[in-house]
Amino acid sequence: MAQMTLEVSKLLEQALSLSIEEQEALADSLISTLGGKVDNGLRAAWEAEIGKRIAELDSGKSETTSWAEVRRRNLAKLPHAH
Repeated sequence: MAQMTLEVSKLLEQALSLSIEEQEALADSLISTLGGKVDNGLRAAWEAEIGKRIAELDSGKSETTSWAEVRRRNLAKLPHAH
């Protein structure tokens, strides 16, 4: 996995300030530009993992975290320019 540079961290911080709909559109655009770089085995593994996580949520085995809390934690991890 590529290392997150300061420039990418700043872009991520800006992206996280967008509305959910804008974030979804951005993510879709970024993923679509990967073209053939998305491995089918990896895609299948992600689909299996997503199915497992949905089942855990539906059964009550997993707990959720609010978007506000997730966003706060992730922003706290970003390097800050001084």
